Amino acid sequence: MALAAILLLGCVESQPLSAPKQKSTDKIGEFDPNADAEVVKPAVKITNPITAPLEAYQPMVQQLAALGIEHAVNLFNASEGRYPDSYDEFMTRIIQENSIHLPALSPGLEYQYDVENHKLLVIKAAEAKSP
Repeated sequence: MALAAILLLGCVESQPLSAPKQKSTDKIGEFDPNADAEVVKPAVKITNPITAPLEAYQPMVQQLAALGIEHAVNLFNASEGRYPDSYDEFMTRIIQENSIHLPALSPGLEYQYDVENHKLLVIKAAEAKSP
């Protein structure tokens, strides 16, 4: 009986292991400089040498996302001779046409595009701000 079970288990085709999918988003809001929103700077602050890689992860994700958007905006500027005129043009011509999906941020943070300065910002969501 045990031999039959071993033989049957050996005959089952093994399923290839797939890597877990990274969580991503294409939700980018429009930055309003008058909204008194708190811009989160992606500075790496190491407080413990043992957990340093974990502490560096989120700021590095933010920096890489900003670099990808900056590159796409610069390519748009090189081909069109101008930057996107509006948030809608940015979303259509940069995000949708290039199929850009940004890494998901920690809860309470959101991406916003600053049309005036042509930058991707990470903003602390209004409901996540402490009083």
